[in-house]
Parts: sequence; C-alpha cells; structure tokens
Amino acid sequence: MPHLVHFPAGVSGEAIAEALRTDGACIIDAAMAAGQLSHLKDEIMPYVEATDMGRDDFTGRRTTRTGALVARSQTCRELVMDDRLILACEDFLKPFCDAYQLHLTQLIRIFPQQGAQPLHRDRLAWGGYLPAALEPQLNTIWAVTDFTRENGATRVVPGSNHWESDRQADVDEIAYAEMEAGSVLVYSGSVIHSGGRNDSDADRMGLNITYCLGWLRQEENQYLSCPPEIARDFAPELQALLGYAMGSYALGYFTPPLPPGEGPEITPPDWLFGGEAKGWGDKLFDSVSERAVKGAM
Repeated sequence: MPHLVHFPAGVSGEAIAEALRTDGACIIDAAMAAGQLSHLKDEIMPYVEATDMGRDDFTGRRTTRTGALVARSQTCRELVMDDRLILACEDFLKPFCDAYQLHLTQLIRIFPQQGAQPLHRDRLAWGGYLPAALEPQLNTIWAVTDFTRENGATRVVPGSNHWESDRQADVDEIAYAEMEAGSVLVYSGSVIHSGGRNDSDADRMGLNITYCLGWLRQEENQYLSCPPEIARDFAPELQALLGYAMGSYALGYFTPPLPPGEGPEITPPDWLFGGEAKGWGDKLFDSVSERAVKGAM
C-alpha cells in the first residue's frame, strides 16, 4: 500500500510545494499551534451541530459541511493565513497567476456508517476546461479529530496528479491520510482523493481550507460568505486573500453604486476599507509589464 510523505511542523513552504508537484499530497504533523484546536472547536461547533446532512451520494448523506468559517472563526482565519501554506501557495500557484485567493472554507463531519466518497479531482469544479499542465489549487484538510482508516481518513492516490484524466485508481494504489488531530493534509487540485468510509462509532471532522488561482471563480462565494461589513476588520492580507483586491491588472475592479459625484467610477475593492485607489492601475500594469519583459529575455 502506498504512503503519504509526512513532514514535521517546521517544514518549509518550498518543501510542501515540491511534494505537491511530485506526489500530489503530503501531511504536516502537529501543524496547529498550542490551543488552536480547542479554540477552533469552541468557535465552530455551534454552527457544525446546526448543519443538515448532505442530500446526495457525493456530498454524503451522513456527512455535514459547514461553511462561511472565515466570518465565523478567528482560529480559522489564523489557519487560512498560516505562513507555511502561504509560502507554499507562492511557490505552487504563483507560476500560473498574478494573485491567488481563498477558494473554500468548510468543516466536513463524517458520521458513522457513511460510505466512501467517490474518488475525484477537485480541479473538476471548473469542469474539464483547464489545461492539464496548469495547477489551479492548493488544498488542505486540517484534522479536527484523529484521522484513521477506520473512521474515514481521506483517501489519496499519490502520483495521480501526473495521470491521464481517464485513468482509474486500483485499490492497491490508494493511501490513507492517517494523522493525529492538529495535523494537516495538503494536496493539489489534480490528485485523486476522496473522503473515506467511516466504520467507527465516532465522527471524523476535518477543516477543508483551499486556495486557487486569482482569475478563477471561487467555489465558496467569499463576498457573500464574508461580506464587507465583516471583512472590514480583518488584516489587509486576509482581505486580499478573500478577493477584496485586484486579481490582476483588470480583474476585480468595481464602481460603487453611489449618487453622481460621490464616489469613484472605477476602483479596486480595497477602496471599501480605506485603500488608496489613485494610481493602482499604473502600479500593477508596470509590475505585470516588467515580468512580461523578463519572460521574453
């Protein structure tokens, strides 16, 4: 049976990105800081307990999925901005975009007697339209409970990120992301994986935080899940990751719906939070042009 690479908590973002390019997935053991796991549970469990079961076989009829966690949890915001993962995104996603963004936050709770989810690639959220050589996502599942093969640890097929799209995984090619609570599975959008079957008598809970290229539509609409009146109090870096920033030279601007003469006609999203709109286009255009010139040399 294949195994996933395990890293210690001090792993570098570059090492994580390289593991994703090679195997499509890896695990960081004991990744949460002291106190984060208990604080996370305190913040999100009232929402998790109130969430209905899934309504189809893919989402899981004995599985709940609770979202909007950036708006609901300070600890989730800390995990979203984890330095190791941000550096891994810089290495893994930036070759394909000017800016990456938060794609999804979701607490997945697999109850006993839930069968295994169908194996799949998360990149299929955008259909089959993206070139195979392009990596659209960097994904994580933070273990909120221990992950064991018995209770539904995520199934992963190492190396399947290099396979042709129609190749199916055999049983002996599947690894299980077994890890202790507080650890995190990191995986690419191209690797085959799925939630496992829960044959135990306890729930398995994982916090799914994912990032994607800034020019793709987010799976979870962050502007609605975390609207400006909530996001205004966040650090600028987190605001930008949610999408309240330009994704490239001309991606993401808006015109405030104000009376005539009371607001700018074209402005970047951070204007909502007091950002400086003047000259944003020239600054970003110069940056993009500089990279284009270097790439042509």
